Amino acid sequence: MPLLEPDPGALRPDVRPEDASSDRVTDAGAGGTPEPLRSDLLALLGPEKVLTHISDLVRYASDASPYRFLPRVVVLPGTTAEVASVLAYAREHGRQVVFRAAGTSLNGQAQGEDILVDVRRHWVGVEVLDEGRRARIAPGTTILRANTTLARHGRVLGPDPASAIACTVGGVVANNASGMTAGTTRNSYRTVASLTVVLPTGTVVDTAAPDADERLAAAESELCAGLLALKREIEDDAALTARIRAKYTLKNTNGYRLDAFLDGTTPVEILRGLMVGSEGTFGFLSEIVFDTLPLDREVLAGLFLFPSLPAAAAAVPLFNEAGALAVELMDGNTLRASVQVEGVPADWAHLPGTTTALLVEFRAPDEERLAAFEAAAEAVLPRLTLVAPVASVTNTFTRDPGAIASYWKARKAFVTAVGGSRPSGTTLITEDFAVPPDRLAEACEALLALQTRHGFDAAVAGHAAHGNLHFLLAFDAGLPSDVARYAAFMDAFCRMTVERFDGSLKAEHATGRNIAPFLELEWGPRATGLMWRTKQLIDPAGVLAPRIVLDRAPEAHLRGLKSIPTVEPVADPCIECGFCEPTCPSNDLTTTPRQRIVLRREMMRQPSGSPVEARLLEAYGHDAVDTCAGDSTCKLACPVGIDTGAMMKAFRHQRHSAREERVATLTAEHFRVVEAAARLAVAAAAKIDDRLLSALTRGLRKVVRPDLMPEWLPAVPGPAKHRLPGTSRLDARAVYYPACVNRIFGGPEAHTGPSLAEAVVAVSARAGKPVWIPRDVRGTCCATIWHSKGYEQADAVMANRIVEAAWGWTGGGQLPLVVDASSCTLGIAHEVVPYLTPANRELHRELTVVDSLVWAAEELLPELEILRTAGSAVVHPTCSMEHLRDVPQLMALAEACAEEVLLPDSARCCGFAGDRGLLHRELTESATAREAAEVTAREWDAYLSANRMFEIGMHHATGRTYRSALLELERATRPGDG
Repeated sequence: MPLLEPDPGALRPDVRPEDASSDRVTDAGAGGTPEPLRSDLLALLGPEKVLTHISDLVRYASDASPYRFLPRVVVLPGTTAEVASVLAYAREHGRQVVFRAAGTSLNGQAQGEDILVDVRRHWVGVEVLDEGRRARIAPGTTILRANTTLARHGRVLGPDPASAIACTVGGVVANNASGMTAGTTRNSYRTVASLTVVLPTGTVVDTAAPDADERLAAAESELCAGLLALKREIEDDAALTARIRAKYTLKNTNGYRLDAFLDGTTPVEILRGLMVGSEGTFGFLSEIVFDTLPLDREVLAGLFLFPSLPAAAAAVPLFNEAGALAVELMDGNTLRASVQVEGVPADWAHLPGTTTALLVEFRAPDEERLAAFEAAAEAVLPRLTLVAPVASVTNTFTRDPGAIASYWKARKAFVTAVGGSRPSGTTLITEDFAVPPDRLAEACEALLALQTRHGFDAAVAGHAAHGNLHFLLAFDAGLPSDVARYAAFMDAFCRMTVERFDGSLKAEHATGRNIAPFLELEWGPRATGLMWRTKQLIDPAGVLAPRIVLDRAPEAHLRGLKSIPTVEPVADPCIECGFCEPTCPSNDLTTTPRQRIVLRREMMRQPSGSPVEARLLEAYGHDAVDTCAGDSTCKLACPVGIDTGAMMKAFRHQRHSAREERVATLTAEHFRVVEAAARLAVAAAAKIDDRLLSALTRGLRKVVRPDLMPEWLPAVPGPAKHRLPGTSRLDARAVYYPACVNRIFGGPEAHTGPSLAEAVVAVSARAGKPVWIPRDVRGTCCATIWHSKGYEQADAVMANRIVEAAWGWTGGGQLPLVVDASSCTLGIAHEVVPYLTPANRELHRELTVVDSLVWAAEELLPELEILRTAGSAVVHPTCSMEHLRDVPQLMALAEACAEEVLLPDSARCCGFAGDRGLLHRELTESATAREAAEVTAREWDAYLSANRMFEIGMHHATGRTYRSALLELERATRPGDG
């Protein structure tokens, strides 16, 4: 063990319930995967693709649903052959398999109690076909990622769930999830052209292959015969056929798609239809080909307030008749809870209790058609009973993209925003049903009465245009009385939906576990019996996803309900939705933000000192705390702004010894000396062979501690120039603050032009907006060095020093402070504030801190003449740019300086995080793997970013030399031959 390794017990929860939770992992589970399962799968797939530690099993035990089941093992196959081998092993050994992708499903269908198969990590990619009219997509690809690629071709996928940022294509197809606009015509069942499936027997079927039926017949003759026999049986029953057709006039994902037997003429066609919405119970979807839809870019939308939910529901048919693509409903509880979401008007918190909103959107391919929609929409408004209790809602239509985006942000945050405001310690249930659209108002009234009767103050939202409503219920799963109340409500709700409205118990969230006991109530014994027979036909050994979709136990929906122990306040609102996961740089390496919280909750369930707690704490230091980049992009993705990065920084502080805190404070107090020493060290290192330095630092890391001793990377540049360029305070339009990283590290080795500081000074002067560099900048810093590591006292020392200095440099805030590293801009503008004295907070309010990208794009570029351009450029937006919202400025500079510019579809936080990539190089290598593949697929003339450490990280990841976009702007505008 390294000498300075922290004590895992330092992170043991100080406060926890008196009694351990009844749903905790028992002591017997502390050892993780049992034998011989562990050895068998390690031999089958190799150690890189099998997770066996209890920490791994716990982090996969939870998803966005109210259920929690601990798998015995988690495997991560990367090919269809490996998936088939896992299924063969399960058949031979009587084991069961569940597939899991994003874990955003709401009904427990991605949870298993035996072999859980992660089909996200190795299954990402989009291939555009026929100029975008079709797309071949790997199942682990998020909907957002797929649509980002398709947008370049003016196309989009039909399904558009609110969880598009995180949910995967495979999960969307497996659940037939639809979303705001898909309805019954744009969902997966209607837009999947073909798919490749691995059946439970291991047979691989590509439904697009010309000889697919012949191959399937040769491999699975009984399956083919059985599918055709079921088709004939259904078609011979006229009443059943009519019932099936009627059921799918509404949105319906409850049970299997029996209309596949009516729509398909061959076994392969029937199988293609059955796979959609089968929830992983029929096979693994290894590839999906979609027929895409036009991306209509002309948009008109409006948010309208009504006095009550029934009044809003009554208006829905009018907007449908006018041609609205989306009509979304949000009740008062939803509207008030959404104020937690950044960008949502604060006055929504004061809306009267019964106020209900409709978000209405029209889309068109051109101005002429949008104008026609606008006229029809405006004609509806005089017929409505609208209210205007808050100033921010004007009950008018708009074409402003910012306003429209804010409306949708509030709507898409329904589950997480309302869930985040639930009482601490309660479990969240999300229900989803559909009724005939012309009975929506009646259904709303009935639902409200039912909720009141059972003591639930629920929130309601939904896709009103399609008669599809969602509502949330919060209760304590640890209280038998609360569970009984929930059970009574579900019985009454399901009977009301079926018997009174002939509706769908699951419109788009799929049956999962919580509606399985009510499947026969909706479909009747004849149709339900056919579903059981279909399952038996396709999966005779019962290998795949038992108790999902089909379960005869009348209380199956009450089994496995998870407790939600109270954890640190910053993370306690988390409902484990998973929206944060795709943005997290460690999500393919160790843990994700959701998993960090899930693990913490399991510690809270455990009695102090239990074997399970000990194992979790042993792993948590590295897997959760050390390999968190601390970039807080999870906060941006989370609709309620949960900052798991901040929690990890707090844990780093909690692990520090008093001596470590004192040493860190000394470095802040004497940073001028530290800065000079660091520059000298870099200069000395530049003269030593990279291989020797790498070997030396790796050896020291083993002795000291990996999280304290950086590893030397060949991508690290030489030292910065000793002298900063001379400037004058007279006539300066801004104060220029060269960040300490740019005062220590030089530019790329192959760069022969000016330094970054020289370039900023030169290009500012060319634009007629000269800048001034104070002579006493050395010894100051944005404080991020200490902030990222949780050294709070040192953070406070430097935070107050830089604010006092900046206030003086800028003449009390009269000039803007331009900072040439995006992370340092973020640090000075925002992150220092909690550590300032009251007096310095007042000074900070006077400052205008401007990122150099914004300065260059908005102040300089309009005044400059571009004299030469690069042929092509690829950009890397840093996580700090995302926080500062200045990615558009990076793109503007790149597009001014290059003829062709690429922002990679896979770009995200590189995980370098100051020196985090030197402490854990594997973090950057994992975080950038997909982006690096895009970047290195061809050569580019320029590789641009705007932060020296992140440029080093991207150089390490790609082997390409990244540099600041401001260096490229200086070259592009340099007089003479350049």
